[in-house]
Amino acid sequence: MDTINGRYFRNVLGHFPTSVVAVTTTDTDQRPQGLVVGTFMSVSLDPPLVSFLVDGSSTTLRTIRTAGRFCGNSLAGNQERLSRQLAARGTDRFEGVTWKTSPLGNPVLEGIVAWVDCALEQVVEIGDHFLVVGRVRHLRVESKRTPLLFFRGGYGDYLSTTTLVLDRLVGW
Repeated sequence: MDTINGRYFRNVLGHFPTSVVAVTTTDTDQRPQGLVVGTFMSVSLDPPLVSFLVDGSSTTLRTIRTAGRFCGNSLAGNQERLSRQLAARGTDRFEGVTWKTSPLGNPVLEGIVAWVDCALEQVVEIGDHFLVVGRVRHLRVESKRTPLLFFRGGYGDYLSTTTLVLDRLVGW
């Protein structure tokens, strides 16, 4: 089997647009905790399950495991700054962030497209990441905004990313 260069791997996979989702929970003192993922997806309709991948060194993953719950917040196209803030390490990620509490006690961020409130179902180690599976307990569409996407190393909303893809496909 050929060895695949890690940087090249990331570059090629960067051509697959991904949604930007803030996964939130609270710690034992009910302080909000969270991280940003581009791997949030539906797993099963019956039972209703979703999943995401997270780096094995994530401190938020430890908090999710302790809490036994999390909420996936689909960020809106105008929330790039919030995404960057929640992805930063070594800072108070929730400083100045407005949120309300979900039925399970997780942060639901203001201005998002939709949210999915989950009880932790399973965590599976896969390579240098963990696959986190949640059983959906509550969910809701919050707005008709377009979602924030990540594509070719940059952010955009659904409309601007679609235009970029079409432009490159037809050579405009």
